[in-house]
Amino acid sequence: MRETWRWFGPADEIAISEIVQTGAQGIVSALHHVATGAVWTPDEIARRKAEIEGGEGAPTGLTWDVVESLPVSEAIKTQTGDWRAHLDAYRESLAHLADAGVQVICYNFMPVLDWTRTDLTHPVPGGGTAMHFELADFVGFDLFTLARAGAAADYPEELMEEAARRHAARSEAERLRLARNIVAGLPGAAEHWDIEDVRAALAAYDGIDADRLRAHLDTFLAEVVPTAERLGLRLCCHPDDPPFPLLGLPRIVSTEEDYARLVEAVPSPANGITLCTGSLGVAPDFDPVHFVERLGPHIHFVHLRNTARGPMRGGRCSFTESAHLAGDTDMVATIRALVVEERRRVAEGRADATIPMRPDHGHALLSDLQRPMMPGYPLIGRMRGLAELRGVMAAV
Repeated sequence: MRETWRWFGPADEIAISEIVQTGAQGIVSALHHVATGAVWTPDEIARRKAEIEGGEGAPTGLTWDVVESLPVSEAIKTQTGDWRAHLDAYRESLAHLADAGVQVICYNFMPVLDWTRTDLTHPVPGGGTAMHFELADFVGFDLFTLARAGAAADYPEELMEEAARRHAARSEAERLRLARNIVAGLPGAAEHWDIEDVRAALAAYDGIDADRLRAHLDTFLAEVVPTAERLGLRLCCHPDDPPFPLLGLPRIVSTEEDYARLVEAVPSPANGITLCTGSLGVAPDFDPVHFVERLGPHIHFVHLRNTARGPMRGGRCSFTESAHLAGDTDMVATIRALVVEERRRVAEGRADATIPMRPDHGHALLSDLQRPMMPGYPLIGRMRGLAELRGVMAAV
C-alpha cells in the first residue's frame, strides 16, 4: 500500500516539512476554503499541488495522491435548491482534478454530519488523549439541549434515564462544551454554528428516509460516475461515522451490504469504496477480512484506524478511538487481506494495483499535547500509527 498523510492545507497546524519526516509518500488534501457546490478551479488546484509538492529546485518528495473530500452538497443530498447546478460544478471540478493528475476522489453521503464525537480530548492510559463518543451524553444533547422533536422514540427508556441524570449533573459550561464537540462534526461549523443552525440543517431532511436518500445517492452516482470513468478517475465513498442513525437522520453507507448495493447501483471501475476500518469497525458485526474478500476490487482508498466499543444499547454504542493496533478490529488480518487484494490486481495487470492508505486519526501524544491541532489529527500520534502500520505491512 502507498503511505499517505492527510493535510488540511496552509491552515493545518502541521507543516509539509514535518510530514516529510514521517516517511509518508503522498498527501491527502482538499480545497477546504472553496464553498461546497462551487467549482474547484485549475488555479486553486495548481496552488494546492504546488504547496504539497514544492517548487522547482525545492521538491518535497511528496505528491498529491488523494482528494479528501470533494464534498457533496446538502442540496445534492436532498435534491433541493441549486442541486443540478452543483452537479454541473462537481463534474467540472472532476475534470480539473484529472487535468492536474489527481485520480482518487473521496467523498461521503452523510446527511448534515461528517463525524460525531462527544469528547475530543478523552484521556487514555499513559497521558495522551483520544476522541470518544459517549452514547448517554449524546442522547442527553439530543433530548435536552437540541430538544429534537421525536427524539424520545429513538432510544430505550433506561438509556434516556441515564442521559437525564448525566445532563442534570452537568454545568452550563460543560453542556456548552459538549454541544461544541458534537457540532465540530458539522462541516465548517465548529466555530460559528449554534443550536438553531443545527435545527435548520435537520429540518432540510424532513420527509427524507433511508430509501429516499439511497435514491438520491443513486442519482448522484448516475450523474458523476460516467464523467469520472471517462476521465480515468476513481471515486470512493466514505462510510457513515459512526455507522448508526443519529439525530433522526438516515444512514445508508454503514454496512458491507450498503457498499455492495452502492457499487452495483452504477457498475463502473470509477465507482468505488473508501474502506475506513474505524468507522465501519464500530459495528460489532463488521468483518474487515470478509469485506475485502468480497468487495476488494472496488476499494480505491483505505483509512486504517481502530476503535474500542462499549455494549450495544438500542442499536448504538459508546466507543473510543484506540491505538491503531489495539481495539476491536484485527488490523494485521485486515492488512494481510488488502495485500492479497493488491497481489490479485498485479496479476490482473491493473494500473491501480497499489492502494493508497493513511493512518486515520491518532492519539495526541507527547508534544501533540502542547500544540494546536485538528481534532483527531495530531502529528506524533499519527506518526506512531503510521510506523506501526508500516511494520505490519512489511511483515505481511
